[in-house]
Amino acid sequence: MVPCAKDVIRQWFYDVWNRKDPSAIDRLTTPDCIIHGLAEGGPTPGGVPHFKQFHAIFCSTYPDMLITVEDLIEEGDRVAWRITFRGTHTGHALGMPASNRPILVTAIGISRIVDGRIVEAWNEFDRYGMFQQINAVRP
Repeated sequence: MVPCAKDVIRQWFYDVWNRKDPSAIDRLTTPDCIIHGLAEGGPTPGGVPHFKQFHAIFCSTYPDMLITVEDLIEEGDRVAWRITFRGTHTGHALGMPASNRPILVTAIGISRIVDGRIVEAWNEFDRYGMFQQINAVRP
């Protein structure tokens, strides 16, 4: 039985991000999944393999991260989602040393689901606010 699209997104945030399970990326996406919004100027180059690198870096930068799913709205093959991300910047990444500062970041996105797997995703998150919270930019 194919799970509903909202359940796929719940699993995505729980398994991929909160459990930090990289094998869930393959289970919940198609090999040719297109990911928008993580790289400047368009889709993430390299698709899923590049996303796995991003995931590993992000998990090591914020090892205590916790994502709370605030809203899910399903329409056809798409799910709109809103999340809150909390964590502590304890890893050295993104060209800056660990600040050991807590962060709270919000994000929204839309994911397209086909046969129980993500085939395309659009992500928008408050990068500037995250960088402010870890003292990477001045307010």
